[in-house]
Amino acid sequence: MALGRRLSLHSGARRRICERRSGAVLIPPIERTQQTGSTNADLLARLAGGEHVGEGHWLVADRQTAGRGRLGRAWNDGQGNFMGSTVVHLKSGDPSPATLSLVAGVALAKAVAALAPGLGAMLKWPNDMFVDGAKCAGILMERAGDSIVIGIGVNLVAAPELPDRPTAALADRGAVVDRDRFAEALAVAMTDALWTWRHEGIGGIIAAWLPQAHPVGTPLHVSEQGVDGTFDGLALDGALRLRRRDGTAMLIHAGDVELRRAPEEGK
Repeated sequence: MALGRRLSLHSGARRRICERRSGAVLIPPIERTQQTGSTNADLLARLAGGEHVGEGHWLVADRQTAGRGRLGRAWNDGQGNFMGSTVVHLKSGDPSPATLSLVAGVALAKAVAALAPGLGAMLKWPNDMFVDGAKCAGILMERAGDSIVIGIGVNLVAAPELPDRPTAALADRGAVVDRDRFAEALAVAMTDALWTWRHEGIGGIIAAWLPQAHPVGTPLHVSEQGVDGTFDGLALDGALRLRRRDGTAMLIHAGDVELRRAPEEGK
């Protein structure tokens, strides 16, 4: 049975996360459940059943038995990791819903920087976070009518083994982050990023996302198209700009993007 409760953000993280905005900070409602199949699936089922789920409401699970990532990949949980989902209700005049992955990435980066400063984590387009070349967090978006359910998983204490990419936990890098404290920080950061998205447009989000991402010139591979290139920033609509070897630029609006090692000098 889900247990709903409001969690308060400690003052240090609140100051760092909300330095852009003045006035009182309201902590969004965070509902906790001991175990579920998938927090994304739970919120989607509530919406499909006609239940009103307020924007900014979070469902956070201690354990997930059927967690999943992008492209249907299984995502095994770990006790003490963050596994949570929230809802955004689309309004007239909102930017493209696809850009909410960048919104969630900005919020994720703020929360991690506030509670694990100096970790060196970086965002990878469109929906991952890496530390030292290994994946430590992921974002999954699913649509239900005019609502978007955004799920975020963060390896705080343990990292699942994936067959196709290295993984890492924040604890592996010396960062001890309490799950509930992280939930608070992320909920507030998401509210702040969503405000920017709606009031400043996607340009404000791109400006906040780029400094948290792998630098321009990072070698990338786009699996679906089977093409290689280097990161050349984001287009005005949030699409990835891939610089090909012949100097041409290619826009990627969706796809599975992998980090590649830079070729060794002389090879």
